[in-house]
Amino acid sequence: MKLISIILCNFRQFYGKTPEIILASGQKNTTIIHGNNGAGKTTIMNAFTWVLYEKFSAAFVVETQLVNKRAITEAKLGKAIACWVEILFEHDNKRYQAKRLSRAYRNEKNEIEHGKSELYMQIAGDDGRWSPPPEHPDDIIGRILPESLHRYFFFDGERIEYIVRDDRKSEIAEATKELLGIEVLNRSVRHLGEAKKSLETDLRLIGNPETKKLLKEKNQIEQEINKLSKRQTEIEKELQNHREVKKEISSRLVEFKGAEGLPQQKDQLNLQVLSIKEQILQANQGLKRAISTRGYMVFLSDAIEKFREIFGNLKEKGELPIGIKRQFVQQLLDKQRCICGAELTIGSLGRKSVEKWMEKAEIADVEETVIRISIQIDEIDKQVLEFWDEVDRQQANIEKLRYQLSRVENELESVHKKLRNYPDEDIQQLQKRLDEIEIKVGNLNRETGSNSLQLETLNKEIKILDKQLDKQQMNELKQVLAQRRIAATQDAINRLIEVRGRLEKQFRVSLEKRVQELFSEISFTPYIPKLNENYELTLVENTGGEDALVAASTGENQILSLAFIGSIIDEVRIWSQKNTLMGPDSSTFPIVMDSPFGSLDEIYRRQIANIIPQLANQLVVLVTKTQWRGEVAEEMANYIGREYVLSYNSPKLDCEEDAIQLNGESYPLVKRSPNEFEYTEVLEVDYD
Repeated sequence: MKLISIILCNFRQFYGKTPEIILASGQKNTTIIHGNNGAGKTTIMNAFTWVLYEKFSAAFVVETQLVNKRAITEAKLGKAIACWVEILFEHDNKRYQAKRLSRAYRNEKNEIEHGKSELYMQIAGDDGRWSPPPEHPDDIIGRILPESLHRYFFFDGERIEYIVRDDRKSEIAEATKELLGIEVLNRSVRHLGEAKKSLETDLRLIGNPETKKLLKEKNQIEQEINKLSKRQTEIEKELQNHREVKKEISSRLVEFKGAEGLPQQKDQLNLQVLSIKEQILQANQGLKRAISTRGYMVFLSDAIEKFREIFGNLKEKGELPIGIKRQFVQQLLDKQRCICGAELTIGSLGRKSVEKWMEKAEIADVEETVIRISIQIDEIDKQVLEFWDEVDRQQANIEKLRYQLSRVENELESVHKKLRNYPDEDIQQLQKRLDEIEIKVGNLNRETGSNSLQLETLNKEIKILDKQLDKQQMNELKQVLAQRRIAATQDAINRLIEVRGRLEKQFRVSLEKRVQELFSEISFTPYIPKLNENYELTLVENTGGEDALVAASTGENQILSLAFIGSIIDEVRIWSQKNTLMGPDSSTFPIVMDSPFGSLDEIYRRQIANIIPQLANQLVVLVTKTQWRGEVAEEMANYIGREYVLSYNSPKLDCEEDAIQLNGESYPLVKRSPNEFEYTEVLEVDYD
């Protein structure tokens, strides 16, 4: 999972919609977010976990009060106010948009009532269109980064030592096994055991549901389908109108001579984006055609090898004679004379020998067939090589096009930024209108995708109801197969238990070694981390040749926890690259840390600041001004790709204002609110 950006709207301290917080990746993989206590650092960290898992950290106060106080106060009585967080992330060359939304309103008693949250997800295709995923969003997120593991990647640095507390050791064991793939086998064994118990019981008859009830449900679903279909038509009309307005504004921009050619450059870049997306789409279609038409040949290698082995054995035994035909042997017997001149009278020894050749001549036709098949097999071998060449060529082309697309999109964003900040206000206003239209088009496209998902789900429910109406009892076939399935299930359980035992030992040894290496790099103590058979993490000191448990300090436990997290990421990255069927479906992991330097002294702060950008593929650090001291800023400077400031607006008349100096500019951390409400603004640090 590579995080791309996050947007918050009416979420806790953040009133209205925040700017898009774009997160750094690549060589400069670190995003720093500065903010004083209470400004919203913990809120941002919990925004990630709320969207992905609907979970909050222990320090997150009053989990139910998510909607911004100002937004709910300004709302009319009974009018619902939506608070939401939207995250964009990439995985396996696909871009996902995950958005969780919750609503609240003031009732007649002036009490605030909160509704349940809803999670929406869409996936962007190579053509830029957003569409709903083929499965439930929770399943997709759980496969990429399971919920039980989120606390190891989104955490409060000041409380990170909880990972190695005694009362959390069982959680470490289970989470580690899941992250490294062991838990997959445990679940498989459990599920197979449950399946076996189910098979061992008598199969109950499957009764038909009440027809009237099913027909009523079907009618309700059909009404909802009609409603959504009507909305889809309305959206298409709105999109068409936006396209026309956008075209007109773009034409007006081009007419401005003082825009230094930026509108023309923007149009050219947009054309390049469309062209590259079309090329990516065609390349993917070419790859699909190659796989669908020739991919099967890759799986013929075992059969081809077996054929050649059988053919070779027959030739060695002389069971495939060459040049002797059944018709020729029959003529010799009819003439009663061999080609050597010997007589072949009935009953003679010579005739019996020739009659044996008649038996061998019967498979001459088989030999000819075998020869033809051999030629065809040689051609298959040649086509297999050509198939792989085609796959490699198409994949290389797709990667090249994706790189080109990323570069052009960055250039396009740069042009947009220049137009937004252009000295001519007319040009600024036109670009602002274009930005607004783009946002509306994006929202409509996402709504279209969401409606498509609902329509697909509702149509599936219709099919299920139709099947239930016509369903017949299937008991007899199930009873015949039950015993055979029970035996196969038990055999699978035994094999999985054996594999699990071997993998557990391999994982534990490898993980322990990596934890020790990372802990040694950070800590100046001689202590050694140990990971026992239950995946329990402890710190020991070798005295007199024996390991003695160490009563580690809070700082040492923080370092041990960071080493543990870094080791997990390394091991899973290596494992997932080798075994795509085990563990989470990812080899790229982010870390989002809130206040990671609070309890550490200067030496450890410097060591941690130096090593945490190297622990994960992507790092987001939320810090106060006091935590962002010289040694921390110095060690992390080369890794910073994006930087933001949370500017807290205080309603207190006597509030003490505060600011932070970044890149030669002063950014407000605390300032006087222009109204009676408190809220936080997001400011991006400018490096241009």
